[in-house]
Amino acid sequence: MEQSGKVKIACRNVGKAFPTKTGEFQVLKNLSFDVKENEFLVLFGPGQCGKTTLLYMLAGLETCSEGEILHNGNPVKEPDPSRAVVYQTMALFPWMSVWNNVGFGPKVRKVEKEKCDREIQRFIDLVGLTGFEKSYPVQLSGGMKQRVGIARAYCSDPDVLLMDEPFGHLDAQTRYMMQEALEQIWQSEKRTVVFVTNNIEEALYLADRIILMSDCPSQIKEEYKISLPRPRSLVDEEFLRLRKEITERMNSKDGKRR
Repeated sequence: MEQSGKVKIACRNVGKAFPTKTGEFQVLKNLSFDVKENEFLVLFGPGQCGKTTLLYMLAGLETCSEGEILHNGNPVKEPDPSRAVVYQTMALFPWMSVWNNVGFGPKVRKVEKEKCDREIQRFIDLVGLTGFEKSYPVQLSGGMKQRVGIARAYCSDPDVLLMDEPFGHLDAQTRYMMQEALEQIWQSEKRTVVFVTNNIEEALYLADRIILMSDCPSQIKEEYKISLPRPRSLVDEEFLRLRKEITERMNSKDGKRR
């Protein structure tokens, strides 16, 4: 299933400020953009620029100080199972096996057992953990835990998948392997994805579109539609050109969208 013109998430003049002892600290300012159905959108920018704060606002875990966020046309006011979050450090249930971690969402929704079991096995197979159904998180590597987290998020059947630097704590080789795995999973099981990263290669490898954010108070510096064929090569000439262009733009002093 390809992208449609349907807007799944809409941000309208969104701002976020936090109170401090010396007054308000403005993190996000006047952000407006749409996320289309089945789009893989990457929020990219320097560290501590408010990317995670924005993702939590999309999830309903943080509220807007200004503007509004809409999901399927409805204001986002609180968390909802239709918006699943995959965190940087995967919060798996340590007392549950891989099977029960992946199946947590559908079991809570009281999905009929035969269908539930079928879906659990399908997503375990999809993330490459066949044979580890009875294993516990303590027995898994960091990359395997993130695979469980992705399978659990998909198995919950969300409308939108929100991913907060899920590979940021992995070593370089495992991180690249997980990028490949996620790209393959997304191609097989399309979802609307918003993915946060401050790694330019990761952004270019995964994204249909990259929103480049400025330093705080964070605004949109630029948007890039990435039309490179999939799967992508990190040494492709156009990949390298885009990496250079976006990195230079991120480091430029001009904070306004051109």
